[in-house]
Amino acid sequence: MNSLTDKIAIVTGASSGIGYATSKLFAREGAKIVVTARNPEKLNELVNEISLAGGTAVAIVGDVKDESSAKSLVETALDHFGGLDIAFNNAGTMKWVGDTRKVNLAEWQDTLNTNLTSAFLGAKHQLPAMLARGSGSLIFTSSFVGYTAGFPHTAAYAASKAGIIGLTQALASEFGPRGIRVNALLPGATDTPMGRSFANTPEMVAFVKSLYALKRMASPEEIAKSALYLASDASSFTTGSALVVDGGVSINHT
Repeated sequence: MNSLTDKIAIVTGASSGIGYATSKLFAREGAKIVVTARNPEKLNELVNEISLAGGTAVAIVGDVKDESSAKSLVETALDHFGGLDIAFNNAGTMKWVGDTRKVNLAEWQDTLNTNLTSAFLGAKHQLPAMLARGSGSLIFTSSFVGYTAGFPHTAAYAASKAGIIGLTQALASEFGPRGIRVNALLPGATDTPMGRSFANTPEMVAFVKSLYALKRMASPEEIAKSALYLASDASSFTTGSALVVDGGVSINHT
């Protein structure tokens, strides 16, 4: 039996990378999916792939920084499928990476709005739908950066991703008594468009791989399996956690 049969899920940042892979995996595991991103062509491609594989998905084009988008996603889940059980708030950015002295306020705020405020807005509207069903799994994509390791030139990114862990813990404590589990997923370097924008030369890829105990980067599908664990009943006693899925970068010193 598929682990997400009869479950209804939202996945943000679904047009590429971890969000794309997770959407397909959730659908294969039986969930009905509402997917969102800003790229309509990629979203349509994703929905077609899911449909051809026998799954069910609806795409909503939107920007996670807009509260109206967060509200629309939940309304779509309710209108099309009748509820909400899982939300993978995965959308994020590494756009403003560089010398901290040269990051202006607008760039700082854009990073926090995309990575952290969007997670809050998603949860704000997802929680009532989950509470109405008496249970649910909220998942946020954070990072080991700002949690187990610090890297130069990542001040805005690290601060936003560290904030997600605080948000996770607060929501887990607040809504655990009402059946809602809340967890953060902390991937290491993953072979995605965002990851390749950072490791953008053969030398940089080799350097990044050298930081990891496993001496390689993850595939999006590997990270998706950890998201599935947090979404499913396999993690029924897991809440408030920062699940590090980082190939050993946090502990490696070789």
